[in-house]
Amino acid sequence: MRSAEVVELLARVPAFSTLVPADLERIAQLAVPREFEPGQVVFRDGDCSDTCYIVRSGRARAVREHSDGRVITLATFGPGDIFGELAMFEDERRSATVEAVEPTGVVAVLGPDMRRLMIEHPGIATRLAIALGRRLRETNERLARQSFQTVQSRVAAVLAELVVQERPQAAAGEDVLVTATQADLAQLAGSSRESASRFLAVLERAGVISQGRGRLVVHDVRALERYVF
Repeated sequence: MRSAEVVELLARVPAFSTLVPADLERIAQLAVPREFEPGQVVFRDGDCSDTCYIVRSGRARAVREHSDGRVITLATFGPGDIFGELAMFEDERRSATVEAVEPTGVVAVLGPDMRRLMIEHPGIATRLAIALGRRLRETNERLARQSFQTVQSRVAAVLAELVVQERPQAAAGEDVLVTATQADLAQLAGSSRESASRFLAVLERAGVISQGRGRLVVHDVRALERYVF
């Protein structure tokens, strides 16, 4: 993967949104391409946090396993998303397991390399702190909105986010394939599977989506967004 391609990928990452081109080029020089097959684990809950990853193709998800054996999906990651980013700052243990959902290509940046770069170029550390502060504020605002949303609105919002991951510029009436199960959507929306299933059935009857095994097709993105409030 050429350095210019890595720089272009890094520029799409919200955590790097405040960095200048020279910063991105320095980080690109540290990046190492890696590939993961469907179901392959990138890292496990409790592992040493020594690397952050930026997705360039495919899809991955973060999961946690309860003591009773249930597996909960916490987040999904597509092209341009970053995960394990706290490794840039410290060597804490991983708080979740991340696994590839489909063939997934990433670029990996070792935490020690990144911390050395921030020592050599303090401006990078400052700009990263600003970007991560913005992300934290956006997360808090999203959680606040969700606390006032109905289950239907939360499920629709999650599905709309997955559509953006799959196809950022999807037009009205354009089919978008979302690789997610009803259980995944329910977990991401913080609802029961039964409640999510009932709402998805409503969307299907309205012609907004169609469902298959482990996959879902959104036929009308704009109609879906009208269910989010």
